[in-house]
Amino acid sequence: MPRSRRHFSRARGQRRYRKFLVVAVEGAKTEPQYFGVINKLQKEVHIHCLGNKTDSSPPQVLKNIETYLSNNPLTRKADEAWLVIDKDQWTEEQLNQLHQWAITKENYGLSVSNPNFEYWLLLHFEEGRGANNSRICSYRLKQHLPYYDKGINSKMITLENIKEAVQRAKAGDMPQCVDWPRTPGSTTVYKLVEKIYEK
Repeated sequence: MPRSRRHFSRARGQRRYRKFLVVAVEGAKTEPQYFGVINKLQKEVHIHCLGNKTDSSPPQVLKNIETYLSNNPLTRKADEAWLVIDKDQWTEEQLNQLHQWAITKENYGLSVSNPNFEYWLLLHFEEGRGANNSRICSYRLKQHLPYYDKGINSKMITLENIKEAVQRAKAGDMPQCVDWPRTPGSTTVYKLVEKIYEK
């Protein structure tokens, strides 16, 4: 008589994170890859990145995070929600709409790179002086990431150069802006990254 097969149910392990961050971004590839790298470099904060495949306008990025939060509300005090946007061609009115959302709650935030996210990436490798438009940022970034084409070699992003990028961005954000950087060649992404690594 054949032995009856036993069914085992294994309890799924659930990792405990000190903090959960949901981050809505413009891009479908670069920003999600970058925050994926940060997820791998540290274990205490989990970042859930909401990318954009079609419409990357500020109102759409805002809509994405609002939709996500309506279905997945932040339940712990330490959890946060952030918008990560390029200045690019977006208007003051569009960016102000995001800033107004970000100041509605203490655990909401807005990070803007002027001109674009590539400027933030560039700061991982150099000071970024004179990189004040998208073309220059991309050209200079490719000097450090030769195969960069809207994608990131995860081995090139280290904890050390993330810290350097934070220091360079902070030095370029003096006096510290309260909403978003108006001057090309500046970024406030460091504020989000500091939140990830703060103890």
